[in-house]
Amino acid sequence: MRTFADNAGRTWTITLTIDAAKRVKRLLDVNLLELEAGDPPLLTRLGTDVILLCDVIYVLIKPQADAAGLTDEQFGAALGGEAILAAQTAFYEELVDFFRKLGRTDLARAVDAQRRLIDLAVARIETRIETLDLETAISRTLGEPSASTGGGSSTNWPASSGSTPAR
Repeated sequence: MRTFADNAGRTWTITLTIDAAKRVKRLLDVNLLELEAGDPPLLTRLGTDVILLCDVIYVLIKPQADAAGLTDEQFGAALGGEAILAAQTAFYEELVDFFRKLGRTDLARAVDAQRRLIDLAVARIETRIETLDLETAISRTLGEPSASTGGGSSTNWPASSGSTPAR
């Protein structure tokens, strides 16, 4: 069992059991026990489709939400970036634990690898953004020479004609 808090301060417990997996399959047509199935595989879709991830998490905690009288829309309204990250982390940890205890260390490793892949991709993108020379990128986009190429103030804009011919 793993827990996370939403933006309203409510604490939710994610527990992956066969009953919970069947509920996810019945309500979302997503089989959490076949992470490698599909194209792209379900594990990849869960890592890249935040809405799908949040829907799966909601269905996993649905008995708790029902007891609290909370709809899926209300649950979603309480999921901002920080809460989604916490829920994603709890979800992945629960998946790893479930598959390890099931003796499916291959799937547990795949979930761990997916989580590391997401972390590395985010770090790589952050690094690229931090080193991005915005002035040069804008100049290239506009077809202007940049200060780094020693270009003057000329442009590649076509000359303006005095009038536009009628058609």
